[in-house]
Amino acid sequence: MKARVTVMPKSGVLDPQGKAIGHALASLGFAGVGEVRAGKVIELELAETDPARAKAEAEEMARKLLANTVIESFRVELV
Repeated sequence: MKARVTVMPKSGVLDPQGKAIGHALASLGFAGVGEVRAGKVIELELAETDPARAKAEAEEMARKLLANTVIESFRVELV
């Protein structure tokens, strides 16, 4: 079973990479772009076949390693 973990900076946390992307887009002429936030997507191939257990396992992985839960939030979806 595949799980996708999306990790993003929490709102209110400085996101220098997002700011840099926003400035670069503006310099390329994309004036209609507002705030930009940059995160990461991690895809996991899990041996677990039960969807509820697979999601719980991926959430535990995100809490323990994949996301810094002090400054980042995460979302887990099964794909």
